[in-house]
Amino acid sequence: MGGTVAHKIMQKCGFREVQGLGKQEQRLSTALLVEKTSKQGGKIIVGDTTEKGESQNASKKSDSNPLTEILKCPTEVVLLRNMVGAGEVDEDLEVETKEECENYGKVGKCVIFEIPGAPDDEAVRIFLEFERVESAIKAVVDLNGRYFGGRVVKACFYNLDQFKVLDLAEQV
Repeated sequence: MGGTVAHKIMQKCGFREVQGLGKQEQRLSTALLVEKTSKQGGKIIVGDTTEKGESQNASKKSDSNPLTEILKCPTEVVLLRNMVGAGEVDEDLEVETKEECENYGKVGKCVIFEIPGAPDDEAVRIFLEFERVESAIKAVVDLNGRYFGGRVVKACFYNLDQFKVLDLAEQV
């Protein structure tokens, strides 16, 4: 298991590698681990990554993009999904989104695109074209995972060439 801080604390409390804590050894049988998910955040992982854990993690990775994967290919264009559902777009959404994102840097263009027949969390796409890649990176880091109207925002980068020709329905 190694010498993580959590492991050492558990050893002081009577933890042995194959036994759990508690009177009937029903509690934790492995130390908790923390996986860094952003600059100031992380998530707790129970147990170590065994074959079972790796297969579970592989299925989770297909559902959500960890920030490290998202940041591998940055562009000036940020795509926000799950901000609003299908049919919830109003005339203020574009202006409010652009104003909010000006906190990260100069936004050249904001485009809202609705995909008919798509699942509710994927139906409305908000594209923001920043003047600088650094501004777009700041926006993705801050907005990805943020709550907006009770929804968890999904932020990622979008291909600049596809955005310029308004090919906005591309699978991400």
